[in-house]
Amino acid sequence: MKKIFTTKQKTYALVLILAIFCCLSPLFGERAPIDVNLIIDGSAALSDVKEEVTSWVCDRLDQILVDGDKITIWNAGSAARVIYSQTINGRTDIEAAKKSVRELEVSASSTADFSGALREAASVSLQRRQNSIFSYTLLISASPEAHSSALESPQANLLRFSRVEEFPAWRALVVGLNLETRVKRAAASFFGL
Repeated sequence: MKKIFTTKQKTYALVLILAIFCCLSPLFGERAPIDVNLIIDGSAALSDVKEEVTSWVCDRLDQILVDGDKITIWNAGSAARVIYSQTINGRTDIEAAKKSVRELEVSASSTADFSGALREAASVSLQRRQNSIFSYTLLISASPEAHSSALESPQANLLRFSRVEEFPAWRALVVGLNLETRVKRAAASFFGL
């Protein structure tokens, strides 16, 4: 019987398999840490759907947060304010973030300061992106009136690259902060400009 593979060929095949495994394993391993901005409507409109929103947001946090991620949670009431900010370092930090969502106070006002929260989140995102940190921003809006104030503000351009998920009485927007320059650069590259 003839030998199908020589020892040298077996060695090359083993080296090739190991090289492929080493190159592809980071693609399927853990991801790099990200910044998560969670902006929740703190206007009076949230009170009717708070339980549903809280449940959905807590499930989402379980899906996306991993050790090393930095999360900042905003209460966008009559004035936007940070209610939680922490780098995730274990399950207790995720539970603490979820607790702050559950305990979010709803104001009596019908306005939500999405503009202030978006402006601050975009500023931090821009600074961190220089260090190659990816930013994920989720905005929860419980009323069209609260959302419209952001659309009429100077921060309206921050909502341009958003994905909206509609629910019966509220919506979740994944906001692409600071994507304008990336989109322009990609378009210029695509068209050879």
